[in-house]
Amino acid sequence: MFWSKTPADDLMQYLPQVRGKYKKNEPMSKYTWFGVGGPAEVMFFPEDEDDLAFFMKTKPYNLPICVIGAGSNILVRDGGIPGVVIKLDNRNFRKVAIEDNLITLGAGFKNSGLEKYLIEKNMGGLEFLCSIPGLIGGSVKTNAGCYGTEVKDVIVKATIVNGEGEKKEIGVDDLKLSYRSSLFPEDWIVTSITFKTFYRPGEEVAKIIAENKEKRIKNQPYNERTAGSTFKNPEGLKAWELIKKSGCDSLNFNGAKVSEKHCNFLVNTGKASAADIENLGETIIKKVKEKTSITLEWEVKRMGVLK
Repeated sequence: MFWSKTPADDLMQYLPQVRGKYKKNEPMSKYTWFGVGGPAEVMFFPEDEDDLAFFMKTKPYNLPICVIGAGSNILVRDGGIPGVVIKLDNRNFRKVAIEDNLITLGAGFKNSGLEKYLIEKNMGGLEFLCSIPGLIGGSVKTNAGCYGTEVKDVIVKATIVNGEGEKKEIGVDDLKLSYRSSLFPEDWIVTSITFKTFYRPGEEVAKIIAENKEKRIKNQPYNERTAGSTFKNPEGLKAWELIKKSGCDSLNFNGAKVSEKHCNFLVNTGKASAADIENLGETIIKKVKEKTSITLEWEVKRMGVLK
């Protein structure tokens, strides 16, 4: 059975009383790097992990739920998102704890904020994360990676709240991380992650982070409305090479265009709708398929309903 209601119904009356905040009809364009997207029917900002667990335990059982992080790798469609969108935006989801060579970060902690701790504590191995846009929780969901390292290589465990409102500690094997994806249940909401590190002098850590940042600025769009790599690399191949080979590296559609710096990045020049961006992506998939017989797979997560 799926959640359904009449136009006269107000979803808020069915939701549990929480300590966090609800917002009705909240524009998702405020929360995505593309700057597009229709409204969330309701957004929920939990106060802390207990508040989130209470919500998950007492919400209507068939209520559509989705979780967003920094909005750096999602495309929300113009029709918006029905049900409840959860964002772990409270400071209680940005806590840091360090013990020996382990660092535990709240799911709402910014990847870029990790730099300070790694340098001060002489912790190596996580430099790659500092240059990946987004939040720690999202980096686990997508098994984010770059420069030869992925989250699955450095994660030890995660804490989650499941669909029944139970808080659990999950080992890395149970998260089932693979290339730019994970296979853990959709109703698991990651609330914190523990990573392993090794000793590396802070000045070396700082140097690696600076070099990675320089590479990203040089080779990828910077300070533009984009959502990172659009398509996953097919096994043994590079998506950008396939896009270029298929003559798609200069495509544009109503203000959505292929980046001039890196053709596996789509950019909203400021006028595009979510539909324009998605149509551009689907056009690229079609043309690459026609030219190479290879079907590109979206890395950017699309969500919501068409308008």
